[in-house]
Amino acid sequence: MKTITGGEFLAQTLHAEGVEKVFGIIDGTYFGFYSSLRKYGIELISPRHETNALHMAGAYARLTRKLGVAMASNGPGVANALPGVAVEQGEGNRVLLITSSRRTGIIYPDRGGTFQYFDQTGVIGAMSKLSLAVPDFERLPEMTRKVFRKAWQGRPGVVHLDVPENIMNSKAKMEEPWEPANYRRTGPVVPPPELVEKAAEMLAAAKFPIIHAGSGVLHSMAFAELKKVANLLHAPVSTSWGARGVLPETDELAVPMRHVEINHQLRNTADLVLVIGSRLGETDWWGKPPYWAHSSKQQMIQVDLDEDILGANKPATLAILSDVKMFLEALARALEGKTSSIDKAARQKQLAVFKNKMKKHTNKLNLALKDFKTPIHPAQTVHICQEFFKEDAVCVADGGNTAVWANFYTELKVPHTFLATFKLGMLGAGIGQALGAAVARPGQQVYCLIGDGAMGFHSQEVETAIRNGLKVIFIVFCDRQWGMVKINQQFALRPLKTMIKKSLDPSETINTDLGEIAFDKHAESMGGHGERVSSVEELKAALQRSLAAGKCAVIHVDVDPVKHMWAPSLIHFKKMHEEPGG
Repeated sequence: MKTITGGEFLAQTLHAEGVEKVFGIIDGTYFGFYSSLRKYGIELISPRHETNALHMAGAYARLTRKLGVAMASNGPGVANALPGVAVEQGEGNRVLLITSSRRTGIIYPDRGGTFQYFDQTGVIGAMSKLSLAVPDFERLPEMTRKVFRKAWQGRPGVVHLDVPENIMNSKAKMEEPWEPANYRRTGPVVPPPELVEKAAEMLAAAKFPIIHAGSGVLHSMAFAELKKVANLLHAPVSTSWGARGVLPETDELAVPMRHVEINHQLRNTADLVLVIGSRLGETDWWGKPPYWAHSSKQQMIQVDLDEDILGANKPATLAILSDVKMFLEALARALEGKTSSIDKAARQKQLAVFKNKMKKHTNKLNLALKDFKTPIHPAQTVHICQEFFKEDAVCVADGGNTAVWANFYTELKVPHTFLATFKLGMLGAGIGQALGAAVARPGQQVYCLIGDGAMGFHSQEVETAIRNGLKVIFIVFCDRQWGMVKINQQFALRPLKTMIKKSLDPSETINTDLGEIAFDKHAESMGGHGERVSSVEELKAALQRSLAAGKCAVIHVDVDPVKHMWAPSLIHFKKMHEEPGG
């Protein structure tokens, strides 16, 4: 037993859990915590806004498979963190949020008019996997262990521990933190052998099985295992939007999500689908017709770490609770003795039909890359960036139409190199994600394709990048409008004129136009490198100079506002909001 502050006990526990980074802004209410971090080898990285502490922690967790840790101070600090909680929970990133609260005796419940206080656990509890308030010193170790246990259970998400300032900062005799194996599972959930064998039999016997991979494959980093199973089965691989790149999109078995209609056709052709680490949520059209074959015509094997999602949106023929990496490893072993019974030629012939369609669709998309006019075409902007940066560079996409252009003109060749907020579509989150990615992968290139509306949410974080030596390059698509909203407004208000003129005057839409922010100058004011371009050649040169600058850079790209508004496949995004059939 040692006499230490509650905050130091938390730092000790983080150290025992292998935590190396904490993201957050300092405040006196949890001085006992953050002042102890360095003592235990933990680096504190401070953004300019608490929301970005969560986004940085979330991106760090996703790219490292470690726990991301964020902190926020009571009242306004916690309120600022709430958008980050919503995003990181929605995207399924493993984050622990540690917050301070006012002293015991005047909170939970509010004594009446307590300064900088609200029901923090009540609010966060409705948004997260678990939210606990520590009532006294004696229960701090127990409740700390409980949030760590919950963090590693099931689908990743946000857990929250709220610690009163008097517990954080005053001292008491505390036991040494337990080793993680003493209070939580430290090994993966292994699938039952008989269910693996059954799955192998079903997949070998199917006429045309496909694999649908979700972000669970990313979290378990089961890239090699997925590829091996796909090759053994000669089965094409589709993904959720959030799992893009789990199989290189140049792979002969990959059917990338940018081919939206072809994915619909593929999912209607398969007689068996192996759904691995995916909830089959709304962006997967719930696994329902007309975007998927009806369950009467299509069997489904669903494998997930979250038991609550098994068979939730589409009936599972075989439901398996398992870590997806462990399952794919076991499945590959089970399939090796069954490959001789697989009609490889028939599967390859069927896949060839879809590959031919993909080639035609790619050629259609590439027509935009023949447009060299000024202001620059947004497709060109994405394409030039992909050609410039290394294949293993982390690309972050943020914005409305900007994120659409980024998704349709980026071809992922290396797994785990693309970040966005596919579940919540949160504007501005990509800024913190990009910084978190740079922390997670030091020395690796990180760039962010972001709209000017989204960049306006948190552009002050360029200073955070400079202060912490994070060499992120932000490419800001500037069209001075809320483009995705504007195109929908135009069709709602004046559809015929929209089809003919492509764009309406500002007076004909409602608050969709924005003023200009010179993001290059804004970056320079914070010590960053700034560039402003509007043509293909200017962008290529600006990228070279930005990389050579050796620090965070912002390239203000004036894109064609009309072409930017007409992003590809927006009709499918609109249809996604319609409830499909049964």
